[in-house]
Amino acid sequence: MESGGAILRGNLAKSSIEWTESTWNPLTGCTKVSDGCKHCYAERMARRLKAMGQANYANGFKLTMHPHVLEKPLLWKSPQMIFVNSMSDLFHPEVPASYIMQVFDTMRRAHWHTFQVLTKRAKRLPKLDPRIDWPPNVWIGVSVENEEVQWRIDCLRETHARTKFLSLEPLLGPLPNLNLEGIDWVIVGGESGPKARPMDQSWVSDIRDQCVAASVPFFFKQWGGVQKKRNGRLLDGRTWDELPKSCRIHAA
Repeated sequence: MESGGAILRGNLAKSSIEWTESTWNPLTGCTKVSDGCKHCYAERMARRLKAMGQANYANGFKLTMHPHVLEKPLLWKSPQMIFVNSMSDLFHPEVPASYIMQVFDTMRRAHWHTFQVLTKRAKRLPKLDPRIDWPPNVWIGVSVENEEVQWRIDCLRETHARTKFLSLEPLLGPLPNLNLEGIDWVIVGGESGPKARPMDQSWVSDIRDQCVAASVPFFFKQWGGVQKKRNGRLLDGRTWDELPKSCRIHAA
């Protein structure tokens, strides 16, 4: 999952991830599936939260469902942009389809929020798509860290979600031939943390140029690295904070 911190405020976790506002984790824990998982931020954070005695992380980073938080977004009256399962993957193969449908039921009922769901388990998307009545307030995205997993984008395109996005983070190599047909938003970011792998500026600039040519909103999250704040977010002298055309960032 994406790197970024969260500040717990009641049942709502205010997020420091640049492209969202809050997080909601009806399940936690995951397993590694590709190169992008090697230095998983969520795994490190889960271990810290377990050591701190956080009840939802008693199992550390073992996949764990939390039915008691399923309806929490219904209690948050202020509209939020909510990243779903920042500490897991909703479409992990060990998550029952019935539980996924419960998560979607909550998102559908909490229509005043915008929910952002991101997965690396893209093969489950077309399989479950016929069972999902995609609410317009739910965005679905796939993580693509290098050319080897570009096939995830094709799986995403097969869904009937209203808003589809790509998270190219941690970007581990060039993606010179992105097929952006049907894609509404692209996020790019470098890996951060103590063992962060480097990201070349040319990779980022090329993706930005592809997005501009295809009229797809482009969001540059970070250069990353061990000192990610020092490295900042500027690309060619400016920030890139474009969002899907249907998006409205809510007041905090």
